[in-house]
Amino acid sequence: MRPAEVVTRAAGYLERHGVQSPRANAEILLGTVLGADRSALYARTEGLTAGESKALGRALCRRCAGTPLQHLTGEQGFRRVVLAVRPGVFVPRPETEVVVDVALDAVDAVFASGIESPIVVDACTGSGAIALALKDERRFARVFGTDLSAEAISLARANGARLGLEVEFLLGDLLEPLPPVLAGRVDLVVANPPYVSATEYRAAPVEVRADPRLAVVGDRELYERFFAQAAAWLRPGGTAVVEIAESRGREVSGVAEARGFVVDRVVPDLNGRDRVVQAHPAAAVSDNPLARTAAAVQKEGR
Repeated sequence: MRPAEVVTRAAGYLERHGVQSPRANAEILLGTVLGADRSALYARTEGLTAGESKALGRALCRRCAGTPLQHLTGEQGFRRVVLAVRPGVFVPRPETEVVVDVALDAVDAVFASGIESPIVVDACTGSGAIALALKDERRFARVFGTDLSAEAISLARANGARLGLEVEFLLGDLLEPLPPVLAGRVDLVVANPPYVSATEYRAAPVEVRADPRLAVVGDRELYERFFAQAAAWLRPGGTAVVEIAESRGREVSGVAEARGFVVDRVVPDLNGRDRVVQAHPAAAVSDNPLARTAAAVQKEGR
């Protein structure tokens, strides 16, 4: 049976077991087994060996049982980089790419203000997705990543080395592991913190619960600590960017304001759901390039 026919049968099996996007999953799994990309997969005319058939069968069974596709392939694309992923470390999601968009705007505004090497910190970095994407797209930035998980930091460092991207990954809670010399000098702090409630987590699909609980479950207290620490590390005119659950835009904005920040905007993801809060420490508009831009737009609109 040619690979194209195997894909069709595998897709039908996945669909019967409720796996979303069954054909795409089948193509990726077979491509992983054969070490072939999609075009080579369909160009191949010879059938699978016994070993390949067994490997595909095991992968299909695990996928139907709720194992994330990324744990079966060992990788996840994120913007322009491909990250190694593994069980025990949070798998980056496509919606987090919107966080990077907002963060890039902040980095560009800082650069345009005359700071040649903005200092950026990605808290709760996981596999290093946000930090490495930012470094990949803005090589002039000095980027740090932090995480409470030693396993995550190890993977993030390995991803950085493999991609040839110089990001300093530090083990610790939020901004606490940063070098003291950076206090009051950071231009941007960004984070995708755990924000799923314990109740939501218990009811979540198996695929979501495959990620470590530490990286998924969080509450208001985590945002309070994030903004409190950000206030101490950001320079005057710095910016904080944080991912949120779609229903928590108003709540997280309130937390930021209670910690002395001014909320610049709440940004939706590609599906129109609130996904990112951007804020800066309360200060004169002249201190913050993004706030200056927002003020100018508002003035022109009057």
